[in-house]
Amino acid sequence: MATLDASNLKSILHSKRANIYYLEHCRVLVNGGRVEYVTDEGKHSLYWNIPIANTTTVLLGTGTSVTQAAMRELAKAGVLVGFCGGGGTPLFSANEMDIEVAWFSPQSEYRPTEYLQHWVRFWFDDGLRLAAAKEFQQIRLQRVRQQWHSLSQLRDSPCTVDMTQLDALLKQSSQGVANASSQTDLLTEEGRLTKQLYRLVTQATQYGEFVRSQRGDSIDAANQFLDHGNYLAYGLAATATWVLGLPHGLAVLHGKTRRGGLVFDVADLVKDAAILPQAFISAMRGDTEQEFRQACIDKLTSSEALDFMIDTLKAVALKIGRLAQTQPAADA
Repeated sequence: MATLDASNLKSILHSKRANIYYLEHCRVLVNGGRVEYVTDEGKHSLYWNIPIANTTTVLLGTGTSVTQAAMRELAKAGVLVGFCGGGGTPLFSANEMDIEVAWFSPQSEYRPTEYLQHWVRFWFDDGLRLAAAKEFQQIRLQRVRQQWHSLSQLRDSPCTVDMTQLDALLKQSSQGVANASSQTDLLTEEGRLTKQLYRLVTQATQYGEFVRSQRGDSIDAANQFLDHGNYLAYGLAATATWVLGLPHGLAVLHGKTRRGGLVFDVADLVKDAAILPQAFISAMRGDTEQEFRQACIDKLTSSEALDFMIDTLKAVALKIGRLAQTQPAADA
């Protein structure tokens, strides 16, 4: 068997990569130059290849281990690695980061600095940071309408949402975002909107009564799927921010509640649009966790979610960063 080296692999842009891996109860190691995960079945060990050149994120859940050699090859290929709980439960970690995933970013001295320079121009200004948060929320609303409308238009759609109600709800939320005077106001509006989106989806799928549970306390399928699917969105968001060289701590909305808040800001761009309806569709179909995960990955890939996240980050960085340049400098 020929030995491969990550430096010899054809480079694929992160925005065009097809794979997100979530692994449980396995070992990740290097075998013959390939990064593989190993599962045990009786007295036999089964080896499965991870195509690292075409992978954005690897999430390691319950009962996993990874070798130093594997981490080296993953880093060379620009793959982000995250340690998280099993199936969307909170992370129990030795570090002090108040987030649900501990991210290990590949070391690279060649990531662009253009967008970071624009980002830090506005980030220390409370008003401009709020303006950036509003941009994110308005784009999120547009994404929800676009994807929910497309889903409802499918023949024999499993989730036909009342578009009149949705449009009215999104219009109201857009006005609430525009009128918000603080990040707290935005978070309040975000929570109000999400509750209403739950209501519309439960009606469309005939799911019945639903109450969103705390992470890790999920007992029904929809809650469990929401937890699990959100991790996939976090993986893409972490990749998008890393690709552009933006530190995860430079959040515009979740900064006071999450040390890696920018990941949560970016993930929100697609969570309601893609993950939320799929969680209820899969719950009503009786999907297994693996079937749900694959449905989410297919949806995120077909909708070019990573491209969308990267493009949004670029647009907001440039728009608000340039706005910061037009403001008079503060007195020394």
